[in-house]
Amino acid sequence: MTAAPLISVLLPVYNAEPYVAAAMQSILRQDYDRIELIAIDDGSTDRSLEILERCRRDDSRVSIISRENRGLVASLNEGLAVAQGELVARMDADDFAYPWRLSRQAALFAARPELGFCGALVDTLLHGRIAPGRLDPVFRLGLPVLSKFFTIFMHPTVVYNRKVIAEVDLHYDQLYRHAEDFDLFRRLAERYPAALMPESLLVYRVHPGSVTSMHGKEMRRTHLKIVGENLESEGLTEDGRSLCAIGEKVTFDTVARAAAFIRALEERIAALPDTTRPGFEAGALNLFYFLYQLVNDEEQPALSHELLTLTGKWNAIRRREKYALSPGVRAPWLSQASMWAGKRADWVAYRFKSAPEASVLAPYRTGTA
Repeated sequence: MTAAPLISVLLPVYNAEPYVAAAMQSILRQDYDRIELIAIDDGSTDRSLEILERCRRDDSRVSIISRENRGLVASLNEGLAVAQGELVARMDADDFAYPWRLSRQAALFAARPELGFCGALVDTLLHGRIAPGRLDPVFRLGLPVLSKFFTIFMHPTVVYNRKVIAEVDLHYDQLYRHAEDFDLFRRLAERYPAALMPESLLVYRVHPGSVTSMHGKEMRRTHLKIVGENLESEGLTEDGRSLCAIGEKVTFDTVARAAAFIRALEERIAALPDTTRPGFEAGALNLFYFLYQLVNDEEQPALSHELLTLTGKWNAIRRREKYALSPGVRAPWLSQASMWAGKRADWVAYRFKSAPEASVLAPYRTGTA
């Protein structure tokens, strides 16, 4: 009988004292026990290392790397270099995995040994409430094309198959800091089969100290850089750098340039063959929504109004948003009030539709705070 594959779980940690115990315990209490948990303490200045050491004393499957701060990319590559497993799983220090996460992912690789890597859905924890993840139908269009436009997997759900992926390909690139997962996934998806599991295997915690919250602007700039590179390599634009200007600063000029980019891209995609066009169309629409969110976050309705007008995509947004933004040029104060009311309505709906945090977190509370 063949032994179950060893799974190496990489857990980078930087000042995660409030959350890291729950993350560690959620891995150590998996119903799949052939694991090694590699925690990389990236120069934490809080009690994170103390908590890691306590877990190591209690469980021999835990190993710790601790040194000065070098950043997430360096930590991930360091973990990959020492991992012994045939499968390598990612985990974040502020999330927690459901007990069946690793067994479900190991079973997928056993059934499909040709896979290079996989990801899964997540449930989202925000302000004490958990919202269930849902599979977007867009993923039926194929991951290799979609991976050119956005990060196809939530990073902490990913498992890599080292029997399939060449060692030289499995590394994170410092040039794409804060979007290093997007860069790696686009490279891997071009060469290796990938799969998205249509079930939530992890709870993704949204909080002010998360990488996404703290480095959102740099993440967006790098995201647009990657998309531009991808489209340039596909011959869908002559200069991918022209997409990056709006990531640096949102102005009427950069909005106009981004809108022109979207229109030109859609014209070129329309000429693609039927076999690939739907995936690129979906990716281009996702890029528009990314730009729309970026502009909308400036809370200057006239800019959002300009993007929608120049792209001709008023029908791509919700009716409520149309009504809120329609007076965006002549009466921006009215648009701002309407947008605020809409966001408040979304938040209320979110809270009442979500399950309480306590019911899911209860098994993982450890008293380490």
